[in-house]
Amino acid sequence: MIPSTLQIPAALVLVLGGAVACFAGYRFFRIVLGLYGFVLGALLATTVAGAGSTSSLLMWAVVGGLAGALVLNLAYFLGVVLVGAAVGAMAVTLLWSRASGDPHVLVVVAFAVAGALAAMWLQRYVVVTGTAFGGAWTLLVGVLALLGDGTAQAASAANDVWVVYPLDPAPGRRWLPLVWLALGALGMFVQLRKAGPKIKKVKLSRK
Repeated sequence: MIPSTLQIPAALVLVLGGAVACFAGYRFFRIVLGLYGFVLGALLATTVAGAGSTSSLLMWAVVGGLAGALVLNLAYFLGVVLVGAAVGAMAVTLLWSRASGDPHVLVVVAFAVAGALAAMWLQRYVVVTGTAFGGAWTLLVGVLALLGDGTAQAASAANDVWVVYPLDPAPGRRWLPLVWLALGALGMFVQLRKAGPKIKKVKLSRK
């Protein structure tokens, strides 16, 4: 749980972190892992700690955040697998919820496993896709929080760790998934252009 006085700084962190992940996630993947590990660790630590003074929550957030960042950076391969699993779970939840409500937990788990397996085989492209679309959604949540969207503000300072990354931070705004898809696709395009293998030109010498 993030103190209410830190909601705006938390939203700014989501915006900046989301932008880096969306447009440079592959190049700075370890930094992105550290950032998301810090956020996840801070949320878990403050959730376990429960309500308390601002200084106490900040201490728990810093300690948990540093631990989370360290764990994900040390477990680089695990981080890649988690990105694939997150993309699979997020994709099926978003698409399924638009059609017929929330999917069954076994369906989400199946797609998460499929995403993790794909990440092991297509590591580079999974990292680019995961960071582009994950970063795009994080960026949108942060922007909506800064603009005063109540649900997004709750997401950036929730006392429930599972609510901090909602799949629908602005109910009723049907344009949001379209913006997310467009922003994620743009992030993929930018990353693939920058991270693409450089082809060396071979000059034919005349004898």
